[in-house]
Parts: sequence; structure tokens; C-alpha cells
Amino acid sequence: MAQDIEHSVTPHGEQAPSSTMVIFGAGGDLTKRLLMPALYNLARTGLLPAQFALVGVDRVEMGDAQFRSHVEAAIRAFAADKHYSQAIDEANLQRLLNAIVYMPLDFAAPASYVALGERLTQLKTSHGVSDNVMFYLAVGSRFFGGIVDQLGAAGLVTETNKQWRRVVVEKPFGHDLESAQALNTQLRHSLSESQIYRMDHFLGKETVQNIMLMRFANGIFEPLWSREHIDHVQITVAETVGVEARAAFYETTGAMRDMVPNHVFQLLALTAMESPASFDADAVRNEKTKVLDCVHTVNAATDSVRGQYTDGARDGQALKGYTSEAGVAPGSETETYLALKLGIDNWRWAGVPFYLRTGKAMNKRQSEIVIQFKRPPLSLFRNTATEGLTPNALVIKLQPDEGAMLSFGAKIPGPKIEIGQVHMDFHYKDYFQNAPSTGYETLIYDCMIGDATLFQRSDSVMAGWRIVQPVQQYWAAGGAPLAHYAAGSAGPQEAQDLLQASGREWREL
Repeated sequence: MAQDIEHSVTPHGEQAPSSTMVIFGAGGDLTKRLLMPALYNLARTGLLPAQFALVGVDRVEMGDAQFRSHVEAAIRAFAADKHYSQAIDEANLQRLLNAIVYMPLDFAAPASYVALGERLTQLKTSHGVSDNVMFYLAVGSRFFGGIVDQLGAAGLVTETNKQWRRVVVEKPFGHDLESAQALNTQLRHSLSESQIYRMDHFLGKETVQNIMLMRFANGIFEPLWSREHIDHVQITVAETVGVEARAAFYETTGAMRDMVPNHVFQLLALTAMESPASFDADAVRNEKTKVLDCVHTVNAATDSVRGQYTDGARDGQALKGYTSEAGVAPGSETETYLALKLGIDNWRWAGVPFYLRTGKAMNKRQSEIVIQFKRPPLSLFRNTATEGLTPNALVIKLQPDEGAMLSFGAKIPGPKIEIGQVHMDFHYKDYFQNAPSTGYETLIYDCMIGDATLFQRSDSVMAGWRIVQPVQQYWAAGGAPLAHYAAGSAGPQEAQDLLQASGREWREL
């Protein structure tokens, strides 16, 4: 097992140190749509290393010039997107393109990794880069273990005090607790924990990072952030897109494996964690793991809902059901929606339910965290026209409209005592200029400078799988019938019933 070696961390905001980035799966969609535009943005903002090289590797035969042309087209398409419409910084685009080379590579052939090592040595001379190397695995999860084994056997991930070698692993990290543990054991044969950067691109979003700052940098929130004042918490990650062209992936994954142990539980951890001693990577990740370890066993029979979208419509346009999508097996039982009720057994959250939901082909794209406060213990308005008080709520909006909203009651002008709901609504775009971003810029840069705060540690990954394991087992045994919802709707009625059983309701999408 590899040993952790200490390396200095570059302060945030400074140019990253000289390094080479190797992307496995360089010909794939992730590289084209997200990684290359992110690297361009790092070059444009002065954070990409001054001495930098990028090696794209894949099983497809391609030359350097062809790959550079492929990359350039992807970056120009990103800049021209209607959401950004930004003029290209030609000088920095050219600087990035000049740093790129390509080599075909058989992922399973030891000789290919010997050739990769030789190419890295050549780049030290031709591009003046250091021995620091980041290996980014933008490939299917079935390749993770084999690629790392080959890198280890070729000596390409051996570190010294003068050079670092880091491996970025995309989600999903395993498909259940047992497979995640097995993959982690395999990776640790060649890598130390400090070398493994488990990517969850959701954590690269500014509003997700702001959850901690909103809580711990503002004295008006943290004193109220507990069971004494909070009735329940809702976490929603809703998508309008269906499975699209990802049926082969989704049929073996489903909404639970795709979203919950990573995206959704990271939002849960940031919302419920205790204050870390500092913003040091391990201090933050310690607190996130602690709170996940406190989640009590889910009663899958009463506290889980699994659903699948059927034929529907949105804005007058017909939408296909999941089993009508190309590549989906007839009669498939794969869930495209789920809702869970969780409890956290610690002093801060005992008795406060956390409701989680995520789904595809829904009526609105909306990711948010709702902190629902308790009603006042005594109503002074029972003899007035106001029959009940709507509880206050803090809504942290993650996407697409990033910001936060606080709702509270105020008297409606007039002779009668009536209360109306008003909203203090904050939008990031009104206060801060939003530069075009894929969400990967922060995470790639953090890996380059050695800051692992926004990457999952192995104990956090395992904690997430432990929480969902009883639910997975109950579903696999046929214990939960598949609920159906029309594409373009807000989800199945059974998810509404999950909250209505205790007199609560989901915030409307």
C-alpha cells in the first residue's frame, strides 16, 4: 500500500504549479463538453500553470493536430453557447492548444503505459514541465481499477517529496458498499489516500460551496440551525431531461446509485455538519463524514419511494416514458425518481426529518435546500381572520437560479389583521458577475494545487453507501413497488404521501 507524502499547497488564487495532465478518455463527451472548456477558463483567468502540458489518451487512433482541432472546436462551441456568449481569448486559447499532445493507448496493455512514461519524460524537455502529473480518469467506472493497476506497475504514480502524482476518479465510485470497498482496496495497492481525488462535480458549483459560508460566516443563521428551531429539511435535485442517450449507463445504475451516495449526500453533509476547526481539507471532510455516520438506518418500507416516468407532456410537447427510450429494456424496473426520509442521531438534529428527492423528466430543473423553521409555539391570531401561520423557510437555490430566499410573514395593509408571506430574495447574478463556467474549473485547479477539500474521502464514500444499502437490498427483493409519474410532472403521488403522513408537504417545483 502506498504511503502518504507531504507536499506544499499553493495558496488559493495563485497560479498552479508546473504540471502535466493526462486525460484517459480524451475522445469522450466529458472531455469535450466540460474538461477542455474548464482548462481554457483556467488559462483565461491566469490560474493554469505557466509550464503546462496535457496528454490526451484514448483507444482511438488520432494525431496531435487532429486532437487539437477537436479541442478547439469544443472550446469555441462552449464560448458561443447562448448562456455565455463570450468572446474567445485567442492568446490563451492558443497557449492551451500548444500545450496539448495526443497518444492512442490500450488501457489493458502494459507496453502502452511504458510508452506513456516515455512521453511524459519527453514533455519535460519539449514543454519545460515539472515531474508533477495529474491522471484524470474520464472513462467508465469499470476501467478505474485496471488503469490504476497499470499506472502502478509502470511506476507512473510513485511520488517523492519533490514531485506529486494524483489520480482523479469520476463517479460512480462502486455500485454498492461491497463494490466500493473492493475498488478502494484495489486503488490503495498503488496509491495513497492523499493521491486519490474522488470527483463530484456538483461540489464545484459556487452555491454548493457557499452553504458552509452562509452557515458559519453569518451570525444570524447558525444559532437557529438546530432541532430547537428547525422543523424539517428538504433537499431536491430535479432534472427536466430524461435518460436521453445514456440508457446503457442508466439501466445498470438508476437514480439511487447515480445521485444519492454522491451529489445528494454531499448536500446533506454540508447542510448538517458541525463547524470544522478550520477550512483545512481534512477538518472539513472529518465533519462531513461524522454527520453521515450519524444517519440512522432507513426504514425502506415506510421511508422510501422509487418511481419511473411514463409518457407525459411539458409545455404542450409530448414526452416519451422511460421504457420507450432507446436502449431501455421493455418492462424495465430501473428507478428514475426516488424520495427518502432520513434522521440524524446527534444532539443538533435528533427528531428533525430530512427529506430527499431526485428525479428525471420532471416539470422543472431545480436543485435546492429548504430549511423549514418551526411555527411559533403560541398563535396570537386565533381570533382573527388568520387561521394559521405559514412557517418561515430559508431556501438555498443551487441551480439554475443561484441564490437564497428567506420567507416570513408580514401584515397585509388594511383594517383587518391578515398575514401575507413576503420573500427576501437574493440572486448571485444581481451581486456578482458570473463568468462562464462548467463547474469543473475549481475542482481541476484544487487538484493541481493539492487542496482536497471538495473531493470525497474514502470514509465519506463508504458512509454514503452504508446509508443506502438497506434500501437497495429492500428494493432488490421486490419490497417496494415501482410508483409511476408522468414525464413533465412533479413526481409520483407516493412521494407527496411521504410528507403528508406527518402534515408536511414538498416545496412546489
